[in-house]
Amino acid sequence: MQKITTFLWFENNAEELMDLYTSIFKDAKVLSVNLMGDDWPVLTAKFQLEG
Repeated sequence: MQKITTFLWFENNAEELMDLYTSIFKDAKVLSVNLMGDDWPVLTAKFQLEG
């Protein structure tokens, strides 16, 4: 099966949207999350859907 790598950009709610995407796919998982600071939103994140 061919792998597809995509780039998503969100101004707000990136963490909530990542949680939504990973809840839809059976074999999804969050690989990494980088925050701007302790009380800041997600700066970058990497997640995997269906392997």
